[in-house]
Amino acid sequence: MAQTISIFSTKGGVGKTFIATNLAVSFAQKLKGKKVLLLDMDLDLPGDMAKLLNLKASVALIDIFMNSQNYSAAQLGECAVRYSNSNLYFIPFILHAKDRVGFRLDEKILSTILEDLHREYEVIVVDNGRSFNKLLFSFLENTNLILFLVNPDILSVSQTREAIEMLQSLYFPLKMIKVILNRADSLGGVTWREVRVALPCDIISRIPSEGRIIGTALNRQMPIILDSPRCRASVAFNELVEELLLHPEVFISHQELKQIFSEHPLGKEGQPESAGLESIYLEELLCAPQPLDVRDKIDELKKKVHKRIIHELDLRRLDRAAGNWTNVEDLRQKTIKAINNALAEEAGILVSSRQEREDLVKEITDEVLGLGPLEDLLNDPNITDIMVNNSKQIYVEKFGKLEISPKRFISNEQVRQIIERIIAPLGRRIDESVPMVDARLVDGSRVNAIIPPLSLTGPTLTIRKFGSERLKIGDLERLNAVNHIMGEFIKACVLARKNIIVSGGTGSGKTTVLNVLSEFIPHGERIITIEDAAELKLHHQHWIRLESRPSNIEGKGGITVRDLFRNTLRMRPDRIIIGECRGPETLDMLQAMNTGHDGSMTTLHANSTQDVLARLDSLILMSGIEIPLRAIREMISSAIDIIVHTARLSDGTRKVIQITEIAGMLDEVHVDLRDIFTFTQQGVDDKGKILGEFHPTGNIPTFFDEFKRRGVILPEEIFKSK
Repeated sequence: MAQTISIFSTKGGVGKTFIATNLAVSFAQKLKGKKVLLLDMDLDLPGDMAKLLNLKASVALIDIFMNSQNYSAAQLGECAVRYSNSNLYFIPFILHAKDRVGFRLDEKILSTILEDLHREYEVIVVDNGRSFNKLLFSFLENTNLILFLVNPDILSVSQTREAIEMLQSLYFPLKMIKVILNRADSLGGVTWREVRVALPCDIISRIPSEGRIIGTALNRQMPIILDSPRCRASVAFNELVEELLLHPEVFISHQELKQIFSEHPLGKEGQPESAGLESIYLEELLCAPQPLDVRDKIDELKKKVHKRIIHELDLRRLDRAAGNWTNVEDLRQKTIKAINNALAEEAGILVSSRQEREDLVKEITDEVLGLGPLEDLLNDPNITDIMVNNSKQIYVEKFGKLEISPKRFISNEQVRQIIERIIAPLGRRIDESVPMVDARLVDGSRVNAIIPPLSLTGPTLTIRKFGSERLKIGDLERLNAVNHIMGEFIKACVLARKNIIVSGGTGSGKTTVLNVLSEFIPHGERIITIEDAAELKLHHQHWIRLESRPSNIEGKGGITVRDLFRNTLRMRPDRIIIGECRGPETLDMLQAMNTGHDGSMTTLHANSTQDVLARLDSLILMSGIEIPLRAIREMISSAIDIIVHTARLSDGTRKVIQITEIAGMLDEVHVDLRDIFTFTQQGVDDKGKILGEFHPTGNIPTFFDEFKRRGVILPEEIFKSK
């Protein structure tokens, strides 16, 4: 019985016809003496495959359906066109797009045709087009391997993930689904590793870009396998076919498929026999050029139910954040009951399965009472950043990599409601007069929102999640962000009351490192932290938290970090920690460090330790006081002792890549920067992980003797370069 391979993608222009054709040609070359079939099931663009092979077909499978009462296996032979006297045969389903109008699928005839094809051919390669329809699923039920074709772009990856999730919901086992990444080395595209992380199934092959060679082959109406057999793309096709022939276990057996779909017939779960799959997900007639977007219908349903629940329960009058709900759980149960009643009346047969209904109830409940689609993302411990570009586009950072989420909001208005729900308990507002706001969630996660007219794409929301667990130095060592020796040195610097700046780019882990540094502050000291949006988490009893406040709509009442810092000096602090220096408060901080408030710490955006100096120069000049560069540099060199520089590497990991001492002035304007420890990258392993090591530079800190005077024991040998 033939092994059937279906090539599929919901996105056009990804190269399905090209891939299917060359895959079939490669199978024919390697299976000499055995017949291989190339089946064109693309109902949207019929004829492309025939043109690619320079073939002319006069009869198509649809002709058999039109004359089904006289069907015989001999009719299949009349449809098949032999390619260039080889063992490869080609059969189209239709010859022209107009042929599908009015066509109704006879599943019994289709089943008989497929049985005859399986007996006649060794391998069948099918181009299934890009439309979800009854014909597609009937073929997939008889397919041994589904190959999703993906291009290295966000839209292709996102659509593929949704299509795979649909197939899984219809009980197609994930093990029969693989991915071919076409144009894998395309400049500007996402990497194959990012695609692998984004999709739940394996990438079975990566086809490289061969623009000029492929264009030449297409114009010659020749498969690239034959036109340029030694090019990289041809080699990739041959390697894929060899892999499939050597490992038949990749294919799922016909018996296993039959067992799966006898237990879970498509479209029959919990519905009358007349309500088949075509009435739930698909068009009954195969005449629409575009696939039906099920998600859009679900969104419309959610809008109706959401509006109805808001009206029925009068939820607009309730303020969850302000604590006006006397019993949140009772309200939640009441809401769930109302949603189920509304779904029963509104949904009809659109929501058929129990699991689908439960998922929809949860989504609507989260939208009514919580933060909508953000709830699951906030609860995912592997997600560190959430970026809502608009209602239909949500990106997340997961394991250090950006990927698009299948979650989405009902509308831009709902995004606005969620933003207001977040900022209302903080006394903040957002409207056309104040279209930007910084805030935080209850768990400390940092939130930034910006709305039209400033944001042209709709309400935009960015959330930097704050982990529920507070990391310690041992955790950073376990994550290979620092090594043990560096951890001991950092600890010694904090105990010796050195002034420390943690620098790095956006998302490099500066706040995390600052939290770890605060762990070493003795518990008997009075600590005051100053932040724009409170993120720091200290476990000290004597800890005062201060947070700045923006101006009101009239431009009054604002309290800046600089205002808070000046007030802090009157609060008898032992340590002052500023969440981030980003303005004129930098000058006040340096002056305080120079006048007895040692042991202070802050973070700073910079790309390197050298850039820290330039950044400090510009921030000090923002204070409005004219100070010569020489005076600024002398102030910096006498105030700051250590710079701990963090970075997020290409594999998504975060590391402390430099620990640098500011050892004074080299001349009138140049500061003496001495690296104490550095991280050296040595390469990348086969999984894309950065390889490298931390090592001392051989420079001994100028304040090393001070460690002993303060009772901090640190062997001098740790600074020796190996």
